[in-house]
Amino acid sequence: MVTPGRVAFTVFGIDIMWYGIIITLAMVLACLIVYRKAPSYGITEDDILTAFIICIPAGVIGARLYYVAFNWSLYDGELFHILNLRTGGLAIHGGLIAGLLAAVIFCNAKRIPAGEVIDLVAPSIALAQAIGRWGNFFNEEAYGAQTDFPINVLIDGQTYHATFLYESVWCFLLFLALMAVSRKRKFRGQIFLLYAILYSVERFFVEALRSDSLMLGMLKQAQVISIAIIALGIVCYVVLYRKEKTKAHYNYLKY
Repeated sequence: MVTPGRVAFTVFGIDIMWYGIIITLAMVLACLIVYRKAPSYGITEDDILTAFIICIPAGVIGARLYYVAFNWSLYDGELFHILNLRTGGLAIHGGLIAGLLAAVIFCNAKRIPAGEVIDLVAPSIALAQAIGRWGNFFNEEAYGAQTDFPINVLIDGQTYHATFLYESVWCFLLFLALMAVSRKRKFRGQIFLLYAILYSVERFFVEALRSDSLMLGMLKQAQVISIAIIALGIVCYVVLYRKEKTKAHYNYLKY
């Protein structure tokens, strides 16, 4: 695959980047799905719209600050460039952390069960990632080491692992799987935990192929974070599953 370039078109001398178009498309589509599914989770459309207004900016800010923190040498002395998102530089883990915190705060304020909201949005997050990763393709970033693998991305005459594509495909399949499981959800938080665990499994292995990873000392931070999320996610899943089974058994005996 050969990228056609970063610029989609120009308006009044201003270059409109493919990266921005794709990220915006991903967020809009994800929001539409969440909006339509909200009533089935007992959440009003108005509350979801308010949540979007709060959580999306929080997620973008978190994603940017996370990226900047692990690439400080690129911005030290050039603080204005922190605000320039046109050429990329968003870290999904930072966005998820900030967005999740904003969602929990919002839910507490509105007295909405946080487990319902995070389960509602989890499949759409996966879909947004599947679409958004193509922004990396146009920006010629998030690719892997050199390879002769038939599916690759061509940059400066060299072929590299198309790691953005690997993650895009995985996230789309994850979206479909989570949508299917959500129809038979067993407990609050189940869908989000499945998303967190399964996405982290993929990210751990794909990150090993990448050549532009954010680092945590000598380690790739995404792999460290992925291991932590997998471990914590499994523990939380087992605890909540057992708690739900115990509750169901108690209710059965009661009646």
